[in-house]
Amino acid sequence: MQGRRDPVEQADEHSRDLYDVSTWEPRSALDRLACSVYNGISYGLQTIVLAVAFVITLALLAQPAVLVFEEPSLAVFFGLSVVPAALLAAFIWYSDITTNEPLGLLVATFILAVLFATFAAVVNSTMGPSFQAIPVVGTILFFYLIVGPVEEAVKLLAVRVFAYRSDTFDAVIDGAVYGAVAGLGFAAIENAIYIAGTVAQAGVGTVTAATGIATVRALVGPGHVIYSAIAGYYLGLAKFNPQHAGPLVVKGLLVAAFVHGTYNVTVGIVPEVVASAYPISFGLAFVSYVILFDLAVGYYLYRKIVRYRRTYRAVRDETSVPANPGRTEFEPPQR
Repeated sequence: MQGRRDPVEQADEHSRDLYDVSTWEPRSALDRLACSVYNGISYGLQTIVLAVAFVITLALLAQPAVLVFEEPSLAVFFGLSVVPAALLAAFIWYSDITTNEPLGLLVATFILAVLFATFAAVVNSTMGPSFQAIPVVGTILFFYLIVGPVEEAVKLLAVRVFAYRSDTFDAVIDGAVYGAVAGLGFAAIENAIYIAGTVAQAGVGTVTAATGIATVRALVGPGHVIYSAIAGYYLGLAKFNPQHAGPLVVKGLLVAAFVHGTYNVTVGIVPEVVASAYPISFGLAFVSYVILFDLAVGYYLYRKIVRYRRTYRAVRDETSVPANPGRTEFEPPQR
């Protein structure tokens, strides 16, 4: 979309030099200095943010690192806890019918999500006590107003600051792919912190404690991938609809934050109610609820991906672009 132009530029029919009148590009030494200062501030702020995130991440990962050093088998539990989330992220990547995303950008998005997750940890731990002091509704407000919005925002930020600016981010569905990878990165560090904290405080054996909490975290991880993939999809829409970019990003964050907050609010209530009303254990009720919740929200994302794929195929066929007749609905294109 072409940007708006000043009336002088619109009316000019003689290709006049409109520099510093209605157009501008760096020409003079002062212009180039202004560009250098702006870039320095921009990149400097980014560097500071990344440096702070890196320091906080090291602090948060100190305990997991010490535990792994003392008990190397814990690394296996860390890895197993992200397998379901990794498989889901791989499926979303596989469903991208357009082009393969560069491995470097995927890895960078994953690492940025790990780093930025620490900001969410700081905000949650800082704001949590204030909300929990509010009678009855404090925890609910905390999940809906702080946890959901903040965690989804930092995951989307991991996509926005790097992958989003790349020329290879060339399709709406790419937003879902990078969002899913950001969710995987967030789940990875969150799982490591939870598992390490539980093992350190447990009064039972290391393997017993790690098995229990790793199982719970393995169930939680896919939710992070789904929520941020939804927000990422709308970020993709925003990139190709710049006139409505702001509202689209907000819409994606609102949807992701709402379902995230709803999960946090209900996951501690519904399984307990079900277990008390029916002759099943709390563990079974918990597992069943998490799976059903993720399936319901995942179906929302799945419908968007399927619609994009079908429309892409229809448009491609209408423009006579050769297709591979042997492909199935979720088989990637020949690239």
